[in-house]
Amino acid sequence: ASMSSNEDLTISSDCRLCGADGLRPVLDYGETPLANALLPSAKPTAAERTYPLSLVFCPNCSLIQIRETIRSEILFSNYPYFSSNSPSFVAAARDLAHKLIRTKDLDGTSLVVEAASNDGYLLQHYVAKGIPVLGIEPAANVAAAADARGVRTRVAFFGLETARTIVGETGKAKVFHANNVLAHVPSLHSFVAGVAHLLQPDGVAIFEVPYAGTFVAKCEFDTVYHEHLCYFSLTALVRLMAMNGLQVIDVEHLPTHGGSLRVFAAHPEREKVDDHVTKLLLAEEESGLISADRLADFGDRAQVIAARLKELITSLRAKGKSVAAYGASAKGATLLNFARIGAELIDFVADRSPAKRGKLMPGAHLPIVGPDALYERGPDFAVLLAWNFLEEILEQQKAYTLAGGRFIVPIPAPRIVDRV
Repeated sequence: ASMSSNEDLTISSDCRLCGADGLRPVLDYGETPLANALLPSAKPTAAERTYPLSLVFCPNCSLIQIRETIRSEILFSNYPYFSSNSPSFVAAARDLAHKLIRTKDLDGTSLVVEAASNDGYLLQHYVAKGIPVLGIEPAANVAAAADARGVRTRVAFFGLETARTIVGETGKAKVFHANNVLAHVPSLHSFVAGVAHLLQPDGVAIFEVPYAGTFVAKCEFDTVYHEHLCYFSLTALVRLMAMNGLQVIDVEHLPTHGGSLRVFAAHPEREKVDDHVTKLLLAEEESGLISADRLADFGDRAQVIAARLKELITSLRAKGKSVAAYGASAKGATLLNFARIGAELIDFVADRSPAKRGKLMPGAHLPIVGPDALYERGPDFAVLLAWNFLEEILEQQKAYTLAGGRFIVPIPAPRIVDRV
């Protein structure tokens, strides 16, 4: 295996899941800054580092992945994303918790553990019902917010080591949650082996991951950044679980993050495998979803979307229209940098998160302002960078659209959305 590395970055030529070489290139993003590394307004360029970013595909096990791994401490030790900023996210978490309390008969003797538990957006719903919880969250700033909510949280990265420690201290878990974390994990096998070790014999683990099926179908190239190491199909997930002593027993499609899978896993032979699993595995195989041919045109489609978006904004500006953006998200940073759209085309980015305000987007250097700026400053158009929250944002920004503002939605093809 060829590996090149400096202390912050490792580039591997082997698959993260099956270890095979012969990874096929899908899309090269060039040298790009970290998508969540917001800059201070004062001296932005002095501090900005860039790293290579390239999307590849493993023909052996079908895993779509990036070659580069940035040291986790750089990415996650102080994280700007608080899950509770999205009401729809918290509501979905509550529904899931209540469902598990019912189906697994949870009570005051059960333990529910979540890896990458963020600010307690999910575990708080168990706490409210008197069920013991433990959150594992590497970002100290976010873990503090969870503790303040009464969600017991340990600042750590989850893996087999951490799992052993927890079992030693608190025993095994009845339910394990991993929401939008598996794609960020450099050592997949340590993580899943840790889950298997931590789960009681009749326990269940629930993984949510952005779905490679939707990613490819809609050409969601902007969801590629250094934190997102993997893009999973169910085929790849089943293989990963099996390699670490777990069996996928059920799967659901979710609309989150532009299309996600929620996968239920348990110790083998403990529960019967639902038809959903067999059907989706078959569908993936038959549609050639995860074939080299299908991925070959992904890169071309991405170039076309980026070029069209830039042309659209450029032509609006040429007609004297003003253009801003909404959602200082990581995917927004990827999109702007890949399409080479900067402050010469877009005036500012509005965002709900107070932590991001007054800073600049990485690479593109757009100033980030509060969410009321669209209505107050009234740009003619706003590029919706956080397009995965389209409905929610249209609802929040009614005043802007009623005043005549219009959103540009970039993916899967740039389009202007009139108010709903």
